[in-house]
Amino acid sequence: MDAGKAGQTLKTHCSAQRPDVCRWLSPFILSCCVYFCLWIPEDQLSWFAALVKCLPVLCLAGFLWVMSPSGGYTQFLQGALVCSAVGDACLIWPASFVPGMAAFATAHLLYVWAFGFSPLQPGLLLLIILASGPYLSLVLQHLEPDMVLPVAAYGLILMAMLWRGLARGGSAGWGALLFTLSDGVLAWDTFAQPLPHARLVIMTTYYAAQLLITLSALRSPVPKTD
Repeated sequence: MDAGKAGQTLKTHCSAQRPDVCRWLSPFILSCCVYFCLWIPEDQLSWFAALVKCLPVLCLAGFLWVMSPSGGYTQFLQGALVCSAVGDACLIWPASFVPGMAAFATAHLLYVWAFGFSPLQPGLLLLIILASGPYLSLVLQHLEPDMVLPVAAYGLILMAMLWRGLARGGSAGWGALLFTLSDGVLAWDTFAQPLPHARLVIMTTYYAAQLLITLSALRSPVPKTD
């Protein structure tokens, strides 16, 4: 679902009406290829590994700077992408898990603010709580006492981001959904029990989510010329 939806959305934005989209997305695509081709083992902790992991998201921030240089929505998305890159770097080192989670929580809050609160759709929020709440409660049962509050707070913020993304619709909604799926697999693999191919699922859905949310900024893109 992630690759297909991201590919369909990318094809739409790479139409004749947006001839520069694919060209300016090529750094993101190439950096994703580098990440998956190198596939640096998770026990090799280094700044190089952090850079390789962060680079695709930073390329998306640069893409927005070129393709959608103005507007509050774009600025919130760029801030969220930078915070996500900080989170990616922190998660390379297990000792920095909590700072990494805080960076991603900040990114989600920026996404919430970007997506806005109109239409409100409280019924959608109720459905998300009913669907995600039991899963979050199950994950919390596997945590050390000092991790329960931070993870619970992060889970609530993630639910809020999913709510506002789905309410906004379009590629933002699909991106929010894939981001939630990525974090859900990460949480279970980290705190409950290891899952087969977890890292591959986490990273493919994560990069696809960030791409889809980024593309939601392209209402009437005007590349910079100076």
